[in-house]
Amino acid sequence: MYKKFVFALLFASVSFGTWAVDLKSEGRDPEYVASIVKRSEKIVDKLGLDDAAKAKDVTNVIANRYFKLNDIYEARDAKIKAAKESLAGNARNEAIQAANNEADSKLYRSHFEFPADLSLFLTPEQIEGVKDGMTYGVLKVTYDSHLDMIPTLKDEEKAQIMAWLVEARELAMDAENSNKKHAAFGKYKGRINNYLTGRGYDLKKEREAWYERIKARGGKI
Repeated sequence: MYKKFVFALLFASVSFGTWAVDLKSEGRDPEYVASIVKRSEKIVDKLGLDDAAKAKDVTNVIANRYFKLNDIYEARDAKIKAAKESLAGNARNEAIQAANNEADSKLYRSHFEFPADLSLFLTPEQIEGVKDGMTYGVLKVTYDSHLDMIPTLKDEEKAQIMAWLVEARELAMDAENSNKKHAAFGKYKGRINNYLTGRGYDLKKEREAWYERIKARGGKI
């Protein structure tokens, strides 16, 4: 009975907007905090939320995720720097690898906390919008480009392309900078190309024909 009461109270708090998400900005550079909040607000603005309090909570959830990612990578970099300065040979390499492994472990353990936190305020479709916002919308652009380039793609091929791009997006969300976010997608784009080639598509011919269609409709490549 007690557990049911606590759950009901928790649900009511969220439902009626009384549970505010604190911005975990303590001890951080104010300019850095401001830039992260602004970045998060741009993502939230695209969701079109009509509840200002909810929009602020979601902004803080996103900003806090960026803070956590930054903390993980800063801790890793500090350990790698110390290893390079104080160790040599195998000991140095092992310490660097250990720092990378520890960071990866922290990323994995915290990865699913983020959508869980968002789910208190957003629908699954809106959470997808947040993920796209954090990864520059590369998933949709890449998926639509493949469908436009190869109009004859079968349903199962479209599904496989989407599955890989969703996986790429999950990795890109946790990447430390824009270059590595794009690199995460690049890896899966290569996998998709290999898959389509194996399915019998001549990607060079498909791409050339696609470029001609784009030019014919007045677009730019």
